[in-house]
Amino acid sequence: MSTPLLDVRELVVRYGAVTAVDGVSFSLAPGETLALNGPSGCGKSSTALAVLQLRRPHSGEVHFEGRELTALSERELRPLRPRMQPVFQDPYGSLSPRHRIRDAVAEPLRLQGGRPTPAEVAELLDRVGLDPSYGDRRPHELSGGQCQRVGIARALASDPRLLVLDEPVSALDPSVRAGILNLLADLQDELGLAYLFICHDRAVVRHFADRVLEMRDGRISSS
Repeated sequence: MSTPLLDVRELVVRYGAVTAVDGVSFSLAPGETLALNGPSGCGKSSTALAVLQLRRPHSGEVHFEGRELTALSERELRPLRPRMQPVFQDPYGSLSPRHRIRDAVAEPLRLQGGRPTPAEVAELLDRVGLDPSYGDRRPHELSGGQCQRVGIARALASDPRLLVLDEPVSALDPSVRAGILNLLADLQDELGLAYLFICHDRAVVRHFADRVLEMRDGRISSS
């Protein structure tokens, strides 16, 4: 078997006296889609935040590309963050209403010290199925599905190996969801991405994921 891209071991996340994630372990291979499925409040999103080190866990380990992330400082994490990118549930909330779409897509490249060109931004928009002219618009001028495509373009800008997809279609109309899921499947085939897919809809995860782990009360209940 190949070395896992992501290896989570006995992860515990607490909010004060409340244990949101209680000893969760799983691994994710390069190019694989692993879904965490379960009801609201079961610990799925807390697990995702801890994997990304956006919420530091109380205990446990998160190994990504062979590095144990929980032992690293924020300065040491910085060069690894572009390789593992989030796509959040709210497509509007993840974009600044003041910025044009082209600036939102270019921002990750600038944060890494680059100077993104209009051609690079246009290529990213085209890759997610948006006409490059959408770069001149602001988020309120786009639909929810179009804004989610912008969020995916932002994630792709840093050339990641892992996308953490936290309910990426749950806020979208049913008629739009299939288009976003098909886009994600095409990008995975094209780029070899791995997905940690957080979703409460069992029908969606059974169709989209290679493997599904069920979460209940902060624990993995079955696979």
